[in-house]
Amino acid sequence: MKSNVRTLKRVENIKGWFLSGPYWIFAAIFFGYPFIWLVVLAFSKWNFISPRETVWLYNFVKLFRDPMFWTVTWNTTRFMLYFIPMALSLSIALAIAFARAKRFKTFFAMSFLIANVSSGVAYSIIFTQLFSTNGPVNNFLYNHFGIFIPWFSDPNLAMFSIAIMVTWKFIGYYALIFLSGLQAIPKELYEAAEIDGATKWTQFWKITLPLLNPSIVMVMVLAITLTFGIFTEPFMITGGGPLNSTQTFMMVIYTDAFLKYEPGYAATMSIVAAGLSFALILLTRKLIERKVDFA
Repeated sequence: MKSNVRTLKRVENIKGWFLSGPYWIFAAIFFGYPFIWLVVLAFSKWNFISPRETVWLYNFVKLFRDPMFWTVTWNTTRFMLYFIPMALSLSIALAIAFARAKRFKTFFAMSFLIANVSSGVAYSIIFTQLFSTNGPVNNFLYNHFGIFIPWFSDPNLAMFSIAIMVTWKFIGYYALIFLSGLQAIPKELYEAAEIDGATKWTQFWKITLPLLNPSIVMVMVLAITLTFGIFTEPFMITGGGPLNSTQTFMMVIYTDAFLKYEPGYAATMSIVAAGLSFALILLTRKLIERKVDFA
């Protein structure tokens, strides 16, 4: 009897390894090996041609003395301060609108998702034309209010303008996450609140927002991850300017690796950027994440 059980377990183990084996091979080739090579590069000096030289912590010391590192850290912080509040508030409002729509709810949701799946290059070109000096946005503002806004040429406005673009792209995707959170909230809670005389505003602050906590945390984690990986929009529109005000981690990593031929230094910056992103996500979860009970 025991022998049969052992044989059955052995067969199940073989089946399991046979089925999961391709995934582990795929992960080892396309994730494991690049990650190990990234760590090796971070402690090396290399230019793609000459032999690699181990320099241990030299790249990390150089990184923290590099003014560009602190510039992109500040730019990333500014982008987060613009992007996350806009994305959260607008996507929650959009999700509430979706939830209250009586007809064509799916159509509207899919319409906003089109922005999310559109090409970053294509919509960067479109926004460049919209916000250009003689574009329709500035023409409207000048004709009706007599003002002109240098969206992408002012160092103080350029990152904010890019944050508007990225918000437009991801608002539909984030709204769907919030919509699923709204649909999980029992309607009995709102009915009980109305009987107690609570206003719509009170219901939003006391019921909707606290019970949306899992969705808020998820969107914030996605937004933080996006912030440290943004590349296409500033690269296509401003090229990192004016005065390096829209330089991002990904742009500097690309420049160091493929234009300055310093892949070791670029690997160091990518590890530090990933570490900052991970630490910020942990801090966000620690400060915001709460256990939600729908009972």
